Amino acid sequence: MEARFLVSLAAELMEWAGVGSMVLGALFALWMLATGKRLPGGETYRRFRLNLGRAILLGLEFLVAADIIRTVSQRPTLEGVLVLGLIVLIRTFLSFTLTVELEGRWPWQPREEESTAPAPPTSPPASPHHPAPPPPDAPRPVKH
Repeated sequence: MEARFLVSLAAELMEWAGVGSMVLGALFALWMLATGKRLPGGETYRRFRLNLGRAILLGLEFLVAADIIRTVSQRPTLEGVLVLGLIVLIRTFLSFTLTVELEGRWPWQPREEESTAPAPPTSPPASPHHPAPPPPDAPRPVKH
């Protein structure tokens, strides 16, 4: 088999994976919507949008990979590189806006659960031999 044929086949498989992940993800989101328990205050709709948006994002990643593989496999021309750049730019913009829409943060920002890690304790716990120090704003006993 010729290398160019294999690379072209890989790009086509990536495209099918992108389309398939979007379709299967949409079906999964619909199934979760239909069979899941109803949640209060629009939470059901929000979860449906989140699941559907994740499927679209995954599909876009596969499609960008397919475009890159296809462009690398062909003889590079200025027109081909410009078209690839435009496609990657548009799909990256869509990925960023979908992430902001779904998660309320930019893709490079940490998630809330990552940024709100518990702080380490400032003092060791009290023991019978070493009583805990008073809080910083509490009055300290005066020694005579």
